[in-house]
Amino acid sequence: MIIEDELIGLSVLIETSTDPKKHGIAGRVVDETKNMLTIDTKDGIKKVAKGECDFVFMYMGEQIQVEGKLIMGRPEDRIKKGKHWSKKWRLPKFFFK
Repeated sequence: MIIEDELIGLSVLIETSTDPKKHGIAGRVVDETKNMLTIDTKDGIKKVAKGECDFVFMYMGEQIQVEGKLIMGRPEDRIKKGKHWSKKWRLPKFFFK
């Protein structure tokens, strides 16, 4: 699942945002912090808050829609959280590939 994987290098589109100026930004994730994604777009580098947006990532050949609140937090903690979710809700393993 994308929640327990690295986001840097993935293609991304901002599907919805509380800030209308950020709606529709597309590019490649070049950096990630606790609350921000840095996206390299055709118009330059853009920084967007994870909690304000819903994203569509191109992940393993598929478009995956992710609510920004789910990916908030430090990347290394998010990876641990994803493994915890798989045990807590007994989600099938294919859900995390």
